[in-house]
Amino acid sequence: MTTFTNFRFDVDGDGIALATWDTPDRSMNVITPEVMEELAHLVDTVAVDEAIKGCVITSGKDAFSGGADLTMLQGLSAQYAKLAKEKGEEEAMSFFYEESRKLSLLYRRLETCGKPFAAAVHGVCLGGAFELALACHFRVLSDADATRVGLPEIKVGLFPGAGGTQRVARLMQTGDALQMLFKGEQIRSLMARNMGLAHAVAPRDQIVQAAKDWIKQGGSAVASWDQKGFKLPSNKVYSAAGMQIWPAANAIYRRETQDNYPAAYAILEAVYQGLQLPMDLALKVESRWFAKILRSKEAAAMIRTLFISMQELNKGARRPKDVPQTKLKKVGVVGAGFMGASVAYVTANAGFEVVLVDRDVEAAEKGKAHSHKLMSDQIMKGRAKTADRDELLARITASADYADLYDCDLVIEAVFEDPKVKAEVVQKVEAVIRLDCIFASNTSTLPISGLAKNSKNPVQFIGIHFFSPVEKMMLVEVIMGKETGDKALATALDYVRAIKKTPIVVNDSRGFFANRCVLAYILEGHLMFVEGVPPAMIENAGKQAGMPVGPLSLNDEVGVDLGLKILKATKAQLGDAAIVPEQEQLLARLVEQEGRQGRKNRKGFYDYPEAGPKRLWPGLTALQPKHLEAEFLDMQELKRRLLVTQALEAARTVEEGVITDPREADVGSILGFGFAPFTGGALSYIDFMGAKNFVALCKELQAKHGDRFAPPRILHEMAASGETFYGRAKDKKAA
Repeated sequence: MTTFTNFRFDVDGDGIALATWDTPDRSMNVITPEVMEELAHLVDTVAVDEAIKGCVITSGKDAFSGGADLTMLQGLSAQYAKLAKEKGEEEAMSFFYEESRKLSLLYRRLETCGKPFAAAVHGVCLGGAFELALACHFRVLSDADATRVGLPEIKVGLFPGAGGTQRVARLMQTGDALQMLFKGEQIRSLMARNMGLAHAVAPRDQIVQAAKDWIKQGGSAVASWDQKGFKLPSNKVYSAAGMQIWPAANAIYRRETQDNYPAAYAILEAVYQGLQLPMDLALKVESRWFAKILRSKEAAAMIRTLFISMQELNKGARRPKDVPQTKLKKVGVVGAGFMGASVAYVTANAGFEVVLVDRDVEAAEKGKAHSHKLMSDQIMKGRAKTADRDELLARITASADYADLYDCDLVIEAVFEDPKVKAEVVQKVEAVIRLDCIFASNTSTLPISGLAKNSKNPVQFIGIHFFSPVEKMMLVEVIMGKETGDKALATALDYVRAIKKTPIVVNDSRGFFANRCVLAYILEGHLMFVEGVPPAMIENAGKQAGMPVGPLSLNDEVGVDLGLKILKATKAQLGDAAIVPEQEQLLARLVEQEGRQGRKNRKGFYDYPEAGPKRLWPGLTALQPKHLEAEFLDMQELKRRLLVTQALEAARTVEEGVITDPREADVGSILGFGFAPFTGGALSYIDFMGAKNFVALCKELQAKHGDRFAPPRILHEMAASGETFYGRAKDKKAA
């Protein structure tokens, strides 16, 4: 019997083979060149052995597979560059195309080998792994909550390039297929079956038998699209039904991507062209688009930041190596307002015991009720059971007594953003906690070193800055004070990992990293407004640049009154030169004269009617000192201003030593405030443009719009040397 390294291969008495994918020394099965080689051998073995009637592919791990190893694709790009240099562009492209379609050809070989293949899937089955399942003639999924299938490649700037676009578009209505490919969501078992992506759902211990039974009962070895007379679910592309889809699909693509994501366009093209061709030619079309997208700078940037860097940070890339793993059991949260209550929820949801303390029991119980509401919402959506809610609430103790924090391993304060209030809390907490307990402050603007002065033990004092809404936002800033020690950092990172958030470590500074960049974005929007740019144009420029919302809308979300408060506090502490007077005048007019505080009181730059969508407040134009005509404004320049101002601020945080690792700036900028994901993040935006080009653009904007666009010293140095932020970080590490 043939032996494999990544698969266990057995044939039962009925002549049905079972290939159990179980890569040694890995917690998750991943598609690598070795796995592909073995799978090809496995397909050939099944195809030529007359004693084998068919084959079931399943996993020996808790999950089926997360898909392909994206570092393998990165390596392909490096080989392309080397070949292009040595043998020319044409030969390099030919090599790249053939290599990038190997998986697609392998799956097609499996699909047409003449023997039936079935996939028995439990746990996550994503990307290239789900494309393997789609190439099998029968798919049965376990009914476990952990089972999810999907094609999430779009989220890292790619699209399914191993047959995904063609098979999905032949299994369901074209509109539904496009939506699935564009969203890249993970789909539960029953939904997948209802969508036509799977044939059956069964209990975990019965999926392999269900797959074997299908083969035993004469399961067909010919996919439906290879059978004579196959009809496309939405009829032919050039039919009355087919042509109703494409104008709408184009419009949705433009609205959702602003033409910033080449992979999304490639999905449209691959499906549109592929549906007009027989399967082998359709797969060739998909492969050509895949090779093109794989070489795009957007894919390179997004794979690096949203896949590789994010995984490294989530696995503890910045954790001090010599500190043993912390065993957190109980976490205290002081302040049961909106932020504190949300922190208590995500902490209890991760399985920790939580003590939620506020000035009186009523306030603490109100904070605990927030967890009840969030869990009830999950129950309504079918994502949790009543028992889950009861268990979570049992883990939260609402209290007005600081003494209840005595046995906590970590205490997080989330009280009002006032140094005096926070100082009082630090003293009250430190009077009751154990000596080895770590104290963390959830603050969005106040420097940690200043707050730590109130602590008896500044070595164990650290900042843990959550973003609102806590339960949805994936980023957490871990802030190092001047005296913060390794144990405090390790504990904070272990905690953030346990609550399934992504941490970035930043050194102390006013506004830390994310808020500095966000405030620069909002400021630029305000200054455009004062210049007389039409408000709708400012908002559209933000969205077209790739931001989730325009700067005026974002200001409404965080609170126009909060913006004014931050400005006044900054001015009081650092003097008049630290703020822009036009911005202060605009916000003072909105808040103090017009009573417009933002979304919270249903009126800010926008009006928020109870029924219907938000709309820009018609009174805004009266607040502008002058009005510029839209047709004479350069939209490209507006877009650049909104991104450059944020990227400049990110570069300054590197120069000041606030950010010490470019991975954290890039991951933090995308997860924290939605910086145009297609760029790979705020520093990748500069790296991929090239420091020299970026500095030239800054100088151009500086001449027109002022010294806030002046490039800092670090960028001048990089422009002269040709360095990148990632290159500098690598050199520093090597040294």
